[in-house]
Amino acid sequence: METITPAPNRMAEAVANVARRINATMEEGRDSLDLSDCGLVSFPDGVFKMIRSCTDNIHKISLANNQIKALSNKFFVTFTQLREVDLQGNVLSTLPEAVGNMEHLVSINLSKNKLTVFPERLTDVSSLQHISVEGNQITELPMEKLSLMPSLRSLDVRCNPLTADAVSFSHHFTLLT
Repeated sequence: METITPAPNRMAEAVANVARRINATMEEGRDSLDLSDCGLVSFPDGVFKMIRSCTDNIHKISLANNQIKALSNKFFVTFTQLREVDLQGNVLSTLPEAVGNMEHLVSINLSKNKLTVFPERLTDVSSLQHISVEGNQITELPMEKLSLMPSLRSLDVRCNPLTADAVSFSHHFTLLT
C-alpha cells in the first residue's frame, strides 16, 4: 500500500487560506484570530512576522480542529494579551511552560487532544475562569492547586479516565465529570 502525500497545490491552498485570515484580522482591526480547520501541524512561524505589529490587540485565538502536536513558548510570549484560546481537536500532549505567565487568560479549551497529564502550569494563571480538558487521557488532577485558583469557575474533565481520588476534593468551582 502506498502512502499518499498531500498535493502541493493543496498545501499552497492551506497556506493561502491562513494568510487570508491573518490579513483580514489585521486589516479589519479584529481582536480575534481564527485559524481553525486549516490543517496546521504547528503554529506557523510566518504568522509571528506577519502579525507582529498587532499582537497586543489579539485577545482570542482559535486553532481548533487542526493537527497541532505542540505549541512553542514563543506563542504565549508573543500573544501576551490573550483572554481566550481554543485548542480543541488537535493532538497536543503538553503545553509550553510560558502558558503559566499569561496574565489575562480567562478561558482555555484543550478538549479532544492527547493530554495524559493535566497541564499544571495552568494553575499559575490567576485570571483563568474556564478550563476544558474534556476527551483527553488524563487520570489525575492537581486538585489542591486547582482549588487555590482565585478565578476558576468551571473545569470540564468529562471523558477522561480519572481515578476516583482525582475528583474527591472540596472545591469552589463547577467540576464537570
